[in-house]
Amino acid sequence: MSSTIHSVADAQVLSPSADSALFRAFYAPAAERDAALADPRTLAVFGFSAGAAPSDDPRWLRVPLAEQGPAQVEIWQGVGPVQHGVRDGVRWSANDTLLFGAIEIDEVEDDIESAAADAYARMSGFLTSCGFPHLLRTWNYLDAVTEGDGDQERYRRFCVGRVRGLRELDEAALPAATCIGRFDGVRRLQVYWLAAREAGLPLENPRQVSAFRYPRQYGPQSPSFSRALLPPLATGLPLLQSGTAAIVGHVSQHTGSVMEQLEETLTNLQSLVDAARLQRPGLPATLGAGSLLKVYVRRAGDMPAIAARMAQLPGSPAFVVLHAEVCRAELLVEIEGLHG
Repeated sequence: MSSTIHSVADAQVLSPSADSALFRAFYAPAAERDAALADPRTLAVFGFSAGAAPSDDPRWLRVPLAEQGPAQVEIWQGVGPVQHGVRDGVRWSANDTLLFGAIEIDEVEDDIESAAADAYARMSGFLTSCGFPHLLRTWNYLDAVTEGDGDQERYRRFCVGRVRGLRELDEAALPAATCIGRFDGVRRLQVYWLAAREAGLPLENPRQVSAFRYPRQYGPQSPSFSRALLPPLATGLPLLQSGTAAIVGHVSQHTGSVMEQLEETLTNLQSLVDAARLQRPGLPATLGAGSLLKVYVRRAGDMPAIAARMAQLPGSPAFVVLHAEVCRAELLVEIEGLHG
């Protein structure tokens, strides 16, 4: 497979099935990974289980976060054949409208700032040359995200490094994003993303201060992401909701109560849906069957109760509950979503 990205507009397009869409994202049992990778429409497959077998396929990425319940994989698919390869340390796949990319950078002497700067500089260079220049969504996973005091906290250093790597920071065009801590003790930064040929529309939550406008108390560099993003219609992507927690204004809420934080988080996710529907009224009015959620829980002992509450949500959105560290020490749960 060539590692040169080019348009697949002239490639043979598969005949879509009756329930096909321009983009599909769904959870499936972990045993279905290889079948998904064999499907020419698959853009990416993500796994979380420690027991997952390795694969050289650039569309496969394991994020080592312990899972509540049976092991699952997350599968992204389009309607046409996908090209994929590896170039300059970036694993990528693309169809005619969407690019998936992933990069993993080992920290040198626990320097997360430099690792982030390196990852985002490589990403920026890759996007400039690949024909998909518009970043829509990023995911960032690193070990021990809240370790360190004050401005030396690892998340704060990550934020500084991210902006160093981006080089140019346009607050009107920031992608949606997630930054989550692992508990595996491996000082390796994992970054993956979605990009498109056209720009999306960033959205903010009226209940919250925009992350890029946080006051200095949260670090020398404010987090550089939008609360959500409406992708270009041509991509078929749903609403992309950033990692969302129990924050109102810029202040964490309900310290010590994971269930109260969960309810506040769900309220914030609904607020993002409401904001998106002002631009695209055709979006479903609430989270439900068209939603795909990842729930990150700081304390492993809280995971069963969180999973039980998520299973009670109206409309039965698909979800996975993962043991992970949220980027403020007092926050116990965070949820990201795809909604369409």
